[in-house]
Amino acid sequence: MDQNDHFIILTGGPGVGKTTLLKALQEEGFETVPEEARRIIQEQLEGHGDGLPWKNKYHYAALMLAASTASYGIQKSKNHRQFVFFDRGIPDTLAYIEMENLAIPQQLLDEAKNYRYHTKVFILPPWKDIYENDNERKQTWQEAEATFTAMKNSYSQLGYVVVEVPKTTVAQRVQFILENLESRTE
Repeated sequence: MDQNDHFIILTGGPGVGKTTLLKALQEEGFETVPEEARRIIQEQLEGHGDGLPWKNKYHYAALMLAASTASYGIQKSKNHRQFVFFDRGIPDTLAYIEMENLAIPQQLLDEAKNYRYHTKVFILPPWKDIYENDNERKQTWQEAEATFTAMKNSYSQLGYVVVEVPKTTVAQRVQFILENLESRTE
């Protein structure tokens, strides 16, 4: 198994249960990498920075790319022998840039192509019953749905197999993902 085959992406729009699912995978003994976007927003708010999706979208995208690339590099240097689950990946930044109609820098396209993850990417669909706004999540329900579509398209365009995770219990979602990873049909 190539080292990148250990890197599993959980993606989707905001408020779909990625963080909860990541925590459950961590409790199962897997290495997890938290979402960079939420951390960046918190840091920018605390430091009165402008790298926020509602202020300077381009600066925010650049911060997301740098953080995602750094997380990838850190995990790659650890030479993992089991799966590492990422709450979002570098291609999520591509989707964000497209959604905001920003020009996609060639560097970002190159990084998205060169920093590869497992072929299967797990996307969590919009789920109105669990969706909530907070200090870092300000998107409307319509924006959450649009984000799901953009993420799905971004990963598909980069040649990933996008697997939709069913809306069910956290334990059943964990089981679904692990069974899909055991399956060799792609």
